[in-house]
Amino acid sequence: MPTDTIQWFPGHMAKTRRLITENLPSVDIVIELLDARIPYSSKNPEIKKLIGSKPLVTVLNKYTLSDPDACGIWRSYYEKNGDTCIFTDCVTGYGLDKMRAVINDMLADKIKRYEEKGMAGRHIKAMIVGIPNVGKSSLINKLAKSKSAKVENRPGVTVAKQWVATSLGIDLLDMPGVLWPKFDERQVGENLAMTGAVRDEVFEREAVAYALCERLKRLYPDLLCQRYKLEKEFVLNSEPYDIFEGVAKKRGLIVKGGEINTDRCADLLLDELRAGKIGKITLERPKNA
Repeated sequence: MPTDTIQWFPGHMAKTRRLITENLPSVDIVIELLDARIPYSSKNPEIKKLIGSKPLVTVLNKYTLSDPDACGIWRSYYEKNGDTCIFTDCVTGYGLDKMRAVINDMLADKIKRYEEKGMAGRHIKAMIVGIPNVGKSSLINKLAKSKSAKVENRPGVTVAKQWVATSLGIDLLDMPGVLWPKFDERQVGENLAMTGAVRDEVFEREAVAYALCERLKRLYPDLLCQRYKLEKEFVLNSEPYDIFEGVAKKRGLIVKGGEINTDRCADLLLDELRAGKIGKITLERPKNA
């Protein structure tokens, strides 16, 4: 059962696009944070247009929740296209030690010019952009070793820009999370909803949970079977709703009259995906990879 195309673009996001453009002259580089579980869906197609020729490094966050093999495919994809990417996790600190070296390499000519002008040791200024709930504030707090940026596990928490100094000699300009006005691809909206990048109130959780069952059947049937004690033959030969119903029955999510509690089952599947309880999962691969 396909979902309607999900859309969410509150007013402050239009303001954020203006803030990005207005503040570009004051930064040396832009760090775009993506979700390693959905590298394609979490990449705002407007960012490159907004930043123009400003150097860009792509940071794929939430690495420990994602599939390492799929991350290897995505790393090769970025390298093949001549783009710089780093995989990180703001909970464990994985990959954060690589950021300064990568940024130094990308800005080598500019750093040399600073040194020639007697400005050795000048802090690099970087703007952090990305979709809501991808971990920008967590990244900043990890690098700054403080709680300067407000962090909550819901989208849309940061609504104003803020500068934060870090121990890496990089000053970070945190921008509010920004999506784009229209998701042209249904699966992009679904993936953003599954991983918590859009508010739960703006989409039908049951329909998105069906879509998740389809993704898991196609990409991770063994993890699906292990987590919910389902037979693999049943999973491979069932429609998403039947799998959804099977999960509900295995977890005892039954209401009076023997009907399944669809709301609780949808909540269970989405919450367990986001928490990594189903396993290390990446919901998409590069196109034509």
